[in-house]
Amino acid sequence: MSDIADTAKRILLGRPIRSEHLGHTLLPKRIALPVFASDALSSVAYAPDEILLTLALAGVAASAFSLWAGLAVVFVLAVVVLSYRQNVHAYPSGGGDYEVTTTNLGAPAGLSVASALLVDYVLTVAVSISSASQYAASAIPALRGHEAVAAVVAVVVLTLMNLRGVRESGTVFAVPTYLFMMLIGLMAVVGGIRYATGTLHPAESAMFEVVPRAGFDQGLMGFAGAFLFARAFASGCAALTGVEAISNGVPAFKKPKSRNAATTLALLGGISVTMVVSILLLAQATGVRFVEDPSTQLTLNGGPIPADYAQHPTIGQLAATVFEGFPVAFYAISAVTGIILVLAANTAFNGFPVLGSILAKDGYLPRQLHTRGDRLAFSNGIVTLAVAAIALIIVFDAQVTRLIQLYIVGVFVSFTLSQLGMVRHWTRELQRSSDSAARLHMMRSRVINVIGFVCTGFVLLVVLVTKFVHGAYIAILAMAVLYLVMLAIHRHYGRVRDELALDDVDAARALPPRVHAIVLVSKIHKPTMRALSYARASRPSVLEAVTVGVDETDGAELRAQWEALDLPVPLRVLDSPFREVSRPILAYVRSVRRESPRDLVVVYIPEYVVGHWWEQLLHNQSALRLKGRLLFTPGVVVASVPWQLTSSQGQTGLEDATYVQGRLRRY
Repeated sequence: MSDIADTAKRILLGRPIRSEHLGHTLLPKRIALPVFASDALSSVAYAPDEILLTLALAGVAASAFSLWAGLAVVFVLAVVVLSYRQNVHAYPSGGGDYEVTTTNLGAPAGLSVASALLVDYVLTVAVSISSASQYAASAIPALRGHEAVAAVVAVVVLTLMNLRGVRESGTVFAVPTYLFMMLIGLMAVVGGIRYATGTLHPAESAMFEVVPRAGFDQGLMGFAGAFLFARAFASGCAALTGVEAISNGVPAFKKPKSRNAATTLALLGGISVTMVVSILLLAQATGVRFVEDPSTQLTLNGGPIPADYAQHPTIGQLAATVFEGFPVAFYAISAVTGIILVLAANTAFNGFPVLGSILAKDGYLPRQLHTRGDRLAFSNGIVTLAVAAIALIIVFDAQVTRLIQLYIVGVFVSFTLSQLGMVRHWTRELQRSSDSAARLHMMRSRVINVIGFVCTGFVLLVVLVTKFVHGAYIAILAMAVLYLVMLAIHRHYGRVRDELALDDVDAARALPPRVHAIVLVSKIHKPTMRALSYARASRPSVLEAVTVGVDETDGAELRAQWEALDLPVPLRVLDSPFREVSRPILAYVRSVRRESPRDLVVVYIPEYVVGHWWEQLLHNQSALRLKGRLLFTPGVVVASVPWQLTSSQGQTGLEDATYVQGRLRRY
């Protein structure tokens, strides 16, 4: 059975990679761009949708302000990209915002950033995959109503790809990412030409009127209108997610790591800005309508819209309009947009495990997250992220509009605290440096980070005010819970470390004055003889065999066999009037401990090694119960002495001549 499982694992994930080959997994810029920037690049697929959807609450006239909201988002994006270029040069170790904040603002602030980023990475996967499933449903009608199932399947596939390794997944994902950029760029160019020549027709939804919601009859006028515009701006700021992933992934770049990461950041920013502006310009030129509930918010000539109308995402509507008469282009853009949204989650699959590994190393998360898998990826972190994202997708039924309200809170918490940390970093460096050229560079960098802090802090405030009651409170609550959990884990590891630390007294008592060995005997057979041999080989101060007299006849027969064999070990028979096995042994071991508290008691338990799960049910039950109880007895060591039954042969994989190094790995 284990061979079958191992073969399946190798087929899905590939052969193990030796640790010394870690350098071969590093990424050049052409691969790093699709790996780390796919999240930010894919924001053009849903950030414009969210801007238009929010503004539509105030009617069709308010949609004219979508470009202004988009330009505000673009400005903040440019500032954040410039700011993070400073981060990757100053802190190239891969700690990203967590390291910057912890170093400059203290551990509590760093832990706040870490909890925010972990929650945001999970939401990145959930939002991106859910959005991809909706795009897929727009192109494949059979998927409508099954978006959540399609999203879960996509997460599983993405998880398997990332378990194969960062470089392997990046190579596979590079082609669709570049194809997405090319097709969106082609759509922008063709759309611009058709608009300039007057041949660009209205979008499929342009014929509908948008009915404003109650309270927004005056459009964006007044306080309610300003609040709605701010909410649209906050939703559009989803375009900024993914920028921080590069600062966490600097160690994955080829040398020079910092310069390559900074170049990738600049490429990410330039491409994202161009795409967001192009989509919003085309949406405005073609009169795209995108609302939360078409049946109630859209009308046709004052009456209801057709019953069979299915609202397509903004890019889908634009592709159908720009490439009118050429449906191949529409289906190609719909397909590649769905793929890039799936790949956008890949940014989180690279950021979450690395951050989780750093937090595990610092003692804030379980240490298993710090271990690399067979393919040199942080497999435990990848699986953890996948499970959390699938849970969110199922709970929210893959509805992007519901998930997006939880989104971007965490990333702007990390943005803001990170920029404040960088301001302190440059201030401290300025106090240490006397070189005029270096000081000039530091002052310029500090100004960039100050602007970044002001912008991201303002956006964070807007997000909290406009989205809190719409679901942002759930993300904030999740961050708080995760913060407390990580703090509790850190305290636990600290208590264990202090408890296990050696002092002078412990060093002096490293060797016990005496060892009292007890071999448990149920019957006289080969496992018992092996346990006796091991116990004698350890040369204890006292050695005795102990059995429990559950049945008087069996006990007398066992004693007679023992004496007949003339074994050089005394046999003690414990009375058990209530036919119990564990309780008399535990009572005897504790009595030995009371008589000689400084002695070490070693209990040898013969144990069968079986090859089938059902055999485990037939054997070792008493041994398991005893071990479980003895492990909680101070001063007692439990030694399991294995005896391999015939059925266990060939179960380890070590007998196979084709054994591959790395199959058995320490966790």
